[in-house]
Amino acid sequence: MNHPNAGTALITGASSGIGAIYADRLARRGYDLILVARNRDRLNTLANRITNETRRVVEVLDADLGDQRSLAKVEAKLKEDASITLLVNNAGIGTHTPLLQSDVEQMTRMIDLNVTALTRLSYAALPGMVARGHGGIINISSIVSIAPEILNGVYGGSKAFVTAFSQSLHHELASQGIQVQAVLPGATATEFWEIGGLPLEHLDPAIVMTADQLVDSALTDYDRGELISIPSLHDIEQWRTYEASRRAMSAQLSSNTPAPRYSSH
Repeated sequence: MNHPNAGTALITGASSGIGAIYADRLARRGYDLILVARNRDRLNTLANRITNETRRVVEVLDADLGDQRSLAKVEAKLKEDASITLLVNNAGIGTHTPLLQSDVEQMTRMIDLNVTALTRLSYAALPGMVARGHGGIINISSIVSIAPEILNGVYGGSKAFVTAFSQSLHHELASQGIQVQAVLPGATATEFWEIGGLPLEHLDPAIVMTADQLVDSALTDYDRGELISIPSLHDIEQWRTYEASRRAMSAQLSSNTPAPRYSSH
């Protein structure tokens, strides 16, 4: 789907992997770009290629979102630049290491990036989008947000926040012209695994999707207005049944009396 004059998309973690693919695809859809990551050289290389191939305007903003000053710089950009119509919260870190074998300082940095930075950037972007009556946020979550037993518990918990936050934002803001999507990748062929200490070649190829396929599928869901995108789930009815059951249960979760199973016999 082509979106001429689509505005500007700000993408975090844009220097490689999923973020770089989003940058390429959104530019081809008519978005100008603001690319955010720590590695300025990589960002410049990507920006030059996209500009040459698409003629879109691409701005580079080198920032470490785990650093408060750098994060504040990106927040300011989101608040001040009225051309921004889409925020892609892609920056994040993870690990496959079990909880008790993980360093708590590293886990805290993971929460700072996966949860705190994503929240602050969303808060920075949304008031202007709501005031203008249109905009979108794409949050890159993970399948571990609904299957936390798969990997490290802090990682799963951080991504559960991302999915729940996205669902809540959709509930609050859909009627005000804001489209929200949470993307739940399974294993994806990016640097994520190498950085986390598990080389990609150690994974079963049958469970690993390319970043191109992941992003293209998620953008198809975005075009369809899907709040939750799980490109690797082949039987989507499983998700729909799960979500329908959750929603049905949610209406019964609060009561002024304990359930009968707590009555004495």
